[in-house]
Amino acid sequence: MGSPHRYIPNTERDVSEMLSAIGVGSVEELFSDIPPEFKLDRPLSLPKALSEQELAAELAKLASANASSSTHASYLGGGLYSHYVPSVIDHILQRGEFYTAYTPYQAEVSQGTLQAIFEYQTMICELTGLDVANASMYDAGTAVAEAAVMSCAATGRNKVLVARTVNPRYRQVLRTYAHPKGIEVIDVDYCASGGTTLAETVAHVAGSDTACLIAQCPNYFGVVEEMDELSSAVHAAGGLLVAVVNPISLGILASPANYGADIAVGEGQSLGNAVSFGGPLLGFFAATSKLMRKMPGRLVGETRDSMGRRGFVLTLQAREQHIRREHATSNICSNEGLCALAATVYLSLVGPVGLRKLAELSTWKAHYLHDRIAEMPKYEAAFSGPFWNEFVVRGQRSAAQRNRELLNRGIIGGKLIEKDYPELVGCTLWAVTETRTREELDTLIRELEVLA
Repeated sequence: MGSPHRYIPNTERDVSEMLSAIGVGSVEELFSDIPPEFKLDRPLSLPKALSEQELAAELAKLASANASSSTHASYLGGGLYSHYVPSVIDHILQRGEFYTAYTPYQAEVSQGTLQAIFEYQTMICELTGLDVANASMYDAGTAVAEAAVMSCAATGRNKVLVARTVNPRYRQVLRTYAHPKGIEVIDVDYCASGGTTLAETVAHVAGSDTACLIAQCPNYFGVVEEMDELSSAVHAAGGLLVAVVNPISLGILASPANYGADIAVGEGQSLGNAVSFGGPLLGFFAATSKLMRKMPGRLVGETRDSMGRRGFVLTLQAREQHIRREHATSNICSNEGLCALAATVYLSLVGPVGLRKLAELSTWKAHYLHDRIAEMPKYEAAFSGPFWNEFVVRGQRSAAQRNRELLNRGIIGGKLIEKDYPELVGCTLWAVTETRTREELDTLIRELEVLA
């Protein structure tokens, strides 16, 4: 006797033996305590079961209703970006020893996972120029918030300055973390013409109670901030600099260590992880060795066993995750472990030269699109500051209506930012990565001319 259903492994003989073992004659007898009037005496009103081929076709039909970067030319940015993900990454992620491994609590028995984390930490340190990196965070937003909490703990102060040019979603998470801890969060406004945070503004609001300044480079508008000047301004007040960075941009922009950042955080989705609705995402977190013992999460280190063999261990792991419950600062989970592995494989594939090439391609393509749009009479660049692969455009028509019409033409337009920045009426944020072709850029330019 085979299984009564292809997706249920128990055969009819299995079911009969189990029923016999517990002394009942049928499955229905298991529900004999339920009064008959509450039982459904007819089959469920569901369509007939589909074959695997029919089911695949139905799901493909449902999925086709979504516009994605695989079906449309996407110019959405603002934190998550459409990059090419080499197929070898999924191949390695789905190997059983990684895919089924739980986040390492009893880590020493999972040397492969520990080595992958050790190499991930090493690569994040090389990218940021800082001394230590942890085993990853939930996402960039939580990494920003944890950096603020760590800054307060390290300085004994409770005021956090955050530039308004930092991603609005990250600032929301920061305020969620800060409120119950009694941390005061102060927004630092930006220069309306350049789109950058000015050092004199920081110097004006920073004081003896300032724990840190959180600044993003390139910022949410895509503009490259003067991070060395911001660093000097907050350090003069005795506070720390938390730099929020795009890891791909570090192929051509200065690393956080070069301008004196104490902590560097960011979103690692661009490193071999697909844009997948709400995630999972990957927050990276690095700091100077001076701050190492106050870092959230855990650090994996390299060692030798009693036989002299190379091995990996959890070198620093705050016990707070186990004993402080809601006060814990560590939130690593298995998903982030896989995302960190994807980032590790990605970085090992592209290498320093490849990362620079990716950053340069994004720069050239973004500047080409920016300059062509700026030539059109009914569009203008919102800011004059230097940018990398994102920029803000102000148009005369409704940006929402224009995006709807672009979508009908197979294009996902720039992100509307009026809701987060009411002063930027009619402005959209455009991102260009290495995946966009010259033909796609020219098609977009022609469509924008028509829809101006």
